[in-house]
Amino acid sequence: MPKVSVTIITLDEADHITEAIDSAAWADEVVVVDAGSTDGTQDLARAKGARVEVRAWTGYVDQKNHAAELATHDWIFSLDADERVPEALAAEVRALLQTEPPRRGYRLPRVSFHFGRWMRTTDAYPDYQLRLYDRRAGRWQGRHVHESVKLTDGPYGYLTHELQHFSVTDLRDQADRINLYSSLSARQMDETGRTANAFDLLVQPAAAFLRSYILRRGFLDGTPGLTLALMHAHGVFLKFAKLWELQRDRRP
Repeated sequence: MPKVSVTIITLDEADHITEAIDSAAWADEVVVVDAGSTDGTQDLARAKGARVEVRAWTGYVDQKNHAAELATHDWIFSLDADERVPEALAAEVRALLQTEPPRRGYRLPRVSFHFGRWMRTTDAYPDYQLRLYDRRAGRWQGRHVHESVKLTDGPYGYLTHELQHFSVTDLRDQADRINLYSSLSARQMDETGRTANAFDLLVQPAAAFLRSYILRRGFLDGTPGLTLALMHAHGVFLKFAKLWELQRDRRP
């Protein structure tokens, strides 16, 4: 029966870390790699029995790979501090690991809590994430945003039950995150040679809204669905506008 390590990277996650570790009580160990928190995150994690290592921030990909390298066991469940593993998902993972799994990695659906409800419409869902994997056959890859595990040994499988995501507290928090991630996305696109023009600024946000609100049924969630679809479109606009700005500033 393979054992599993839950890994969590943190920086000032005192509001989340206790519940995150509690939701990982089913695992054989919990490893927290903290980037120098000053809000008591490290003490809270240790109090919950997690193994805590302190390491200066080197980016999402590098921190997550380092956490996996520190783990005692080869099977890794990567958990963000603002995520929770509900009992149904924990039971599914435990059942899978009763024997050696047929795949080297597994994607699972993630549901986010917005506006006082679980949002199972818009681009926020099902938001599949590859979080359970064998570190001998997979590593985190990416640049600045949208990091993911890439397997080197065969295709991945799927789990059924949802991972819970408490990503934002209110619209101000969401706007701040959109501002941050749109800057990182623009930088990433720029580094890969992507360009932006008026077409992108006009059409890409509109397409994102229609996909989120119509194709992915955001309209079924009333005002929360409309608001989330509009926020997604706003994020797309900012991403391309910031990319255009980066490239404009380099012109002679």
